[in-house]
Amino acid sequence: MRILIVDDSRSMRLILKRMLAEMGHADVAEAEDGSVALTQMEAFKPELALVDWNMPVMNGLEFVSAIRESREYDKVKVMMVTSESSPRLVYEALKAGADEYAMKPITRDVIEEKFMLLGLS
Repeated sequence: MRILIVDDSRSMRLILKRMLAEMGHADVAEAEDGSVALTQMEAFKPELALVDWNMPVMNGLEFVSAIRESREYDKVKVMMVTSESSPRLVYEALKAGADEYAMKPITRDVIEEKFMLLGLS
């Protein structure tokens, strides 16, 4: 499965990439904001995007809204991975088109559980 990690924190991208590799997912691309991620979507064609909320240029909510406007990405699963925990923000993300929502700090167990909920395991 091709997975795109969208997070402005290089260390968080590395942590997620390592966890995914341990789970057997090595086909992973990275983007430091939503704008770069949009370009990656076209070139990499991910099946899943792990998206942070707070990023410069284009935040995670704007990114999710942008890809959900295109039928080309209808089948791409989106999981928000963020420190934003307000129920209102969770609702906003799901309403915008996110399929799942996970709070930081994130663990491999949480990722595996979310993958099961998304039908990806």
